[in-house]
Amino acid sequence: MTPDFTPLAPDHAESLPLPDGPGAEAAAHPVEASPKPHSGKGTQPASEKFPIVTLGGSAGSFEALERFFTHLTPHSGMAFVVVTHLPPSQPSELPAVLQRFTAMPVAEAEDGIKVRPNHVYVIPPDRDLSLLHGTLYLLQPTQAPNRRMPIDFFLQSLAKDARERGICVILSGLGADGSIGLKLVMENFGMVMVQDPATALFDSMPRAALATEFVDFVLAPELMPAKLLDYVDRPPLARPVREQEESAAKPAHALQKIFLLIRQQTGHDFSYYKRNTVFRRIERRMNSHQIKEFTAYVRYLQENPQEVEQLFRELLIGVTKFFRDQEAFESLKTHLRPVIQAKPTDGTIRVWAPGCSTGEEAYSLAMTLLELLDEVDNARYLKLQIFATDISAEGIDSARMGLYTENIMGDVSPERLRRFFHKTDGHYQIRKEVRDVVVYALHNINKDAPFTKLDLLCCRNLLIYLSAELQKNLMPVFHYAINPGGLLFLGPSENLTSFQDLFQPLDVKWKISRRTETASSLPRLVNFPFAMSRQHLPSPHPSVAMSTTITGRRDGGPFAAQVQKTLLATYAPPAVVINPKGEILYVHGRTGKYLEPAPGLSGMNLFDMAREDLSFELSGAVHRATQTRQSVVLDQVRVKTEGGQQLLRLTVKYLEEPDTLTGLLLVAFEDQPTPRKVRLGKGTPGSDLSRDAVVTALDKELQYTKHRLQTTIEEMESSLEELKSTNEELQSANEELQSTNEEAMTNKEEMQSLNEELMTLNMQYLAKTDELSQAANDMKNLLDATEIAIIFLDNSMNIKRFTPPVSRIVHLMPADVGRPLSHFAANLRYQHLLRDVQQVLDRLTSVETNIQATSGEWYTMRILPYRTLDNYINGAVITFTEVTGLKKLEAELQESVQMAASLKETVRQPVVVLNADLNVVFVNHSFAQIFGATMAELQGASLTVLASGALNQLPLLEPLRQLLTADPDDEAPEFDQLPLEVAQPAQPSRQMVFYGRRLLYEGQRTGRVLLGIERVEPLGPDSTRL
Repeated sequence: MTPDFTPLAPDHAESLPLPDGPGAEAAAHPVEASPKPHSGKGTQPASEKFPIVTLGGSAGSFEALERFFTHLTPHSGMAFVVVTHLPPSQPSELPAVLQRFTAMPVAEAEDGIKVRPNHVYVIPPDRDLSLLHGTLYLLQPTQAPNRRMPIDFFLQSLAKDARERGICVILSGLGADGSIGLKLVMENFGMVMVQDPATALFDSMPRAALATEFVDFVLAPELMPAKLLDYVDRPPLARPVREQEESAAKPAHALQKIFLLIRQQTGHDFSYYKRNTVFRRIERRMNSHQIKEFTAYVRYLQENPQEVEQLFRELLIGVTKFFRDQEAFESLKTHLRPVIQAKPTDGTIRVWAPGCSTGEEAYSLAMTLLELLDEVDNARYLKLQIFATDISAEGIDSARMGLYTENIMGDVSPERLRRFFHKTDGHYQIRKEVRDVVVYALHNINKDAPFTKLDLLCCRNLLIYLSAELQKNLMPVFHYAINPGGLLFLGPSENLTSFQDLFQPLDVKWKISRRTETASSLPRLVNFPFAMSRQHLPSPHPSVAMSTTITGRRDGGPFAAQVQKTLLATYAPPAVVINPKGEILYVHGRTGKYLEPAPGLSGMNLFDMAREDLSFELSGAVHRATQTRQSVVLDQVRVKTEGGQQLLRLTVKYLEEPDTLTGLLLVAFEDQPTPRKVRLGKGTPGSDLSRDAVVTALDKELQYTKHRLQTTIEEMESSLEELKSTNEELQSANEELQSTNEEAMTNKEEMQSLNEELMTLNMQYLAKTDELSQAANDMKNLLDATEIAIIFLDNSMNIKRFTPPVSRIVHLMPADVGRPLSHFAANLRYQHLLRDVQQVLDRLTSVETNIQATSGEWYTMRILPYRTLDNYINGAVITFTEVTGLKKLEAELQESVQMAASLKETVRQPVVVLNADLNVVFVNHSFAQIFGATMAELQGASLTVLASGALNQLPLLEPLRQLLTADPDDEAPEFDQLPLEVAQPAQPSRQMVFYGRRLLYEGQRTGRVLLGIERVEPLGPDSTRL
C-alpha cells in the first residue's frame, strides 16, 4: 500500500543509520562477482548469492529471446529463467531452439532443481513455476487456461526469495501478465527492464508494464545484456556514516538533503519513514544511474527535478491487489456481521481505508460489505460509505477510474467478476454502483484530521513503513476515529502490542481488533497536528534564567518548548488558520466540537467541515473579515453539540504579520457559559430583576437575529445578481446545447446508416472468409491427394508452403516455413536447382527436366512462375513427379528395340511386320532383297503398293485382315503354305509361298501381323526352291 502521510520536517538532522534486519547484508552486497557453481537442494548459502533474471514474454517473444541471448556472454554470472505462455497440450521445443543462440546450458525446469549461475531454465507447458531458497518447484495450475498468469506467479516468488538479486525483464506479448509481479520485484529492491514497445511484435505486455511506472530501463532486446552486465558489475554502495563537520549553513547529512529536496518539490516529508526502507529506495535509484556517492546523487537531484518526482513515486511504491489474504477477508466478514446487525434502520456503515494506493483494497472492502449486506440487511435499508485516502494524486485518479488489467482474474472469483465488474477493451472496470459507495480523497494521516464515527478502519500494510514514534501517535487517533465497538483491520505483519488498552484482539492471525473503552485509554488521546519528538524539535538558545537544578537535567530549548505547549493547550482556545477560500492550513486544539470531516471531501475546507448551526456565521464572518481586513467577533453563537446547545464566541482575525502569514485568517472558538432558565412566579422576590435579565437576553437575541437577517438579505441580493448573470449564461449555453444536440442527432442518423453498411460489409466479409476457408480446405486436400511433392516459394526464394511428399526430397519441417530454400540440402544428383528457380523468376518461363535422387528414384521436375489471380508474379512453384516406373519401361523398350534390330539381321528367312493398315513396320534384309529394294525404301510403305503392287492380291490381303480382327483365342485365322504368283516388271513371274502369324502382347492384340515367305519358285522347268 502507498503510505499516505507527510511527517513534519525536522529542523535538526540526525545521523543516517545503517539498514538493519535480515536484508542488511544483502543490501550491502547485492551482487557477488564470479559465483561458484553449486548443485543439490536446500537453502542457498549466502556466499552463493547471484542475480536471477526472469524473462517473461508471450506472443512474439521468440524473436526477442533470440536477440537477447545472441548478444549475451555465456559467463555473466547470472541465472536465467524463461517464463512464456506455452500451449498446454503439446511438448515445448523452446529449450532446444534457445540452445542454438547461447553456449549456456538450456534445460526445461524440473521440480526441485537448484538454480545455478550461467544456466537457462525454461518453464514447461501446463505448469506454474515457483522459487524457494534458490530451488525451482513445479505446481499444477489452479486457474483456468484463460485466467493463468504464469509470469506474475513466478515473479511473486522471485521477489520474496531473491529480493534485491531479482531482475525482471518483460518482452513482447499480448495481455498484461507481469505488470503485477514487477511491482513486487521493485518493492523488494530488484530491477525491472522492459522491451521498447517500438521493437516488439506485440506491445501489449511492454505497454502494460510501462503503465505501472515501476520500470528502470526501456531497451531493445539486443541492448539489454550490456545494461544487465553494467548493473550487476557495479560496486556495492557503502552506507554513508556521519559526514565531516560542515558549516552551519549547510545540511549536516546527505539523507536530510534528499528529504529537503523532496519536500521542496512535492510538499511531502519522509522524516518519519523507516530509514532502512528509505535508504534501500534511494540506493536503487543511485544504482539505476550508476551513481556511487550520496553527495553526487544529491547534486543529481538538484539538477534533475524529474528524478525527484521519480524518487518520490518509488518511495510510495504500493503493491496491492484484490482480496490480499482471502482468509483475512472471510474473518473480517465474520466479525463485521454483529456490527452491521446492530445498526439502526436507515443507518450508515462508515469505513476508512488510508493508504488506498490504486484502490484494489478499498474495492475489496466494498465488495465484501455489499455481499454481507445482502446476507444481513433485512429491509433496513442500510447505506454504505467508504472513504479511501492516499497522498498520491496519480494513485487516487487511477482508483477513481476503477479500471484494472485482466490479470486480476487470479485474485477475483468468477462470481465477483460477473457481479462487480464489466469487461471492456481487455480490461475489467468496477461497476458504477460499487464505485459510488467509495469516496476517494487526497489525505495525509499525519497532518489532516481523521475521518470519524467509523465502523471499520482498514489500515493494512501501511504501518510497517512508518517509524515507531509515528505509529505511537497514530494509534490513539485511530481509537478516536472509530465508533465504540468498531473494528480496526491491520496487515499480518503489524501488531498492537503497545496499545492493548485501546483495542481488543478478535483475530490474532489476521490482526482484526475491536475498539475498547477503558479509563486508561483516555489520557492517550492527542491533539492535531502531532507534536514532533524531542530529537526533531528546534533547539533554541538555552534560557539564562534556568535554575541550576533544571539545567543539570535538561537543556533550555526543549523545556521551554514543552512549557509553551502546555500554556497553549491550557489557555489558548481551539483555533484554525485558513486562507480566504476556507482551506484549513493549521489546526490547534480540539476542534471536534465545532468541525467534522464531511463525506466525499477531497480536501480540508472550513465551510464544509463546520457543524450545521455554525456554517452560516462562519461564512459571513470570514467574508466580512476578508473585505474589511479587520477582526470580526460574534458573541452568543449557538451550536448544537452532543451535550445540547452550546454558546460560543466566534473570532475571525485577519492576519497582517508576520509576512509569512499575511492574508490568512485565524478563526478561534471560545465557549461561553449558557444562561440557566429561571422560572418566575408572582410575588417572587427579585422577580423584577429576573425579568430585566430575561428582557436583556431577548433583546440581545433580537439584535443578533436582525443582524443575521440583514446579512442574509445582503447575501441574497448579491446571490440574486449572480444568479441572473448565471441564468443568462445558462440560456446561452442551452441554445448552444440545442444546436449541438441537433448536430448530434444528425450524426447519430449518419452513424446508424454507416453502421448498417458496416454490418452488411461484415456479413459479406464473413461469407468471403467461409469461402476462403473452404477453398483452403479443398486446396489442402487436393495437394495431399495428389501425393506430388510441391514447394511454393516467394520472390526471395523463401518457403511459403510445401506438401508432405517433399520431405523425401528436401528435409523440411513445418517450422521451416519462411526460411530460404538455400538453407536446405536436397537429396538429388542435381546441383542447379537454385539456378533454375532464379531463371524462372528472372525470365518468367518454365523449366522442366528429369532428375535422379541419391536413393535412385527418378523425378520430373517442373518449375513454374507463381501467378496470382490478377496476373502478378509472386514467387515460383516447384513440382516433383516420380517417373521411376516410366524410366524402367523406357530402358526395357530401348533394350527390346536393340534386340529386335539384332534379330532381324540374324534371321535369314524373309519377314515383314505390318500394322492394322498393312503398312510396313518392320522388314529384314532378306525380304527387301527378294523384291529388289532397300529396307529404307520399304519402311512405312503399304503392302498394296509394295513391289509395284505385286502383293496387292485378295488371296493374301483377306487372310491378313482376318488375322488383325480375329479374337486372340481364335487360332484358325493364322495361315501357312499360301502360294501366290508374284509378277514384277522386268522380272520373270515367280511363285511365293507365304505364312501369317498374329503378334500378341500378354495375350492381347497389338494390331500387328507377321508375314513371312517360306520359299520362292520361278515359274518354268528350271524352278528352284528357296
